[in-house]
Amino acid sequence: MDIAVVGSNMVDLISYITRMPSEGETVEAPDFRMGCGGKGANQAVAASRLGSQVLMVTRVGNDMFAENTIKNFAANGIDTKYVMRTEATSGVAPIFVDSESRNSILIVKGANARLCPDDVMNAKDAIAKCKIIVMQLEIPLETVYATIDLAEELNIPVLLNPAPADPALQLEKVKKVKFIVPNESELSLLTGMPVDTHEDIINAAHVLLDAGIPNVIVTLGSKGAVWISSSGDKTIPATSAEPVDSTGAGDAFIGCFSHMWTKTEDIEASIVAANKYAGDSVTKRGTQTSYAKAGDIEF
Repeated sequence: MDIAVVGSNMVDLISYITRMPSEGETVEAPDFRMGCGGKGANQAVAASRLGSQVLMVTRVGNDMFAENTIKNFAANGIDTKYVMRTEATSGVAPIFVDSESRNSILIVKGANARLCPDDVMNAKDAIAKCKIIVMQLEIPLETVYATIDLAEELNIPVLLNPAPADPALQLEKVKKVKFIVPNESELSLLTGMPVDTHEDIINAAHVLLDAGIPNVIVTLGSKGAVWISSSGDKTIPATSAEPVDSTGAGDAFIGCFSHMWTKTEDIEASIVAANKYAGDSVTKRGTQTSYAKAGDIEF
């Protein structure tokens, strides 16, 4: 097994809009799609489609969405042994995408809020066989912290995507991760610092580096990514793309980065590939539906 994703799954409810309605107003939207999503599931699917063996540790609900979510994991080659049913609703994410491909997202955690440290410990033997653990913040923070502690015990590196940004996240409890991958707004919330300029971003990232996290990778959308480590700061530009829908692009980046790093342990090359993969994803509609398979993209 290559990658263990301890994280979320959601049902994406995507409305393509011309504009958001004002309070009390009803506006017709030209199109709608429904699909499987959630940051954890998206990252798992991206890595699996590129050829990694992926274990998913997550909880689904007891509603009409649960069976489809499990089938989707299996169809994408993901190990579903630790996808657990829960007496709760499944997580859902209403998403609004405008004509400029900008997105606004609501999340209802549902069963994801029930993923607990015991669930992770129950999967310990399977996780121990993985090369990296990938996490996000659509699950309880206590579960994130417990997984990081388990990873230290097992000597497995962790990639933490601190999204969606959570002001309750304690930096002291996540400083043992090998990679932290925020976007600009998440970086600002994590550090309490501005990110208005490239220099601001570098300065804020150094707060995380100084806290003990050895690799800070800040995703910058169409501007690429910047990697901050003890070796210095390196900006890695994005590949040019004509955006149609940017939903799930950050997850595409992390799924591809995790896949490439487990194969090469070359951080810069993994970021270059992840930029290209994420850039390709924005040229298609949807989240997981926009993720290329290994044979469809060259790195």
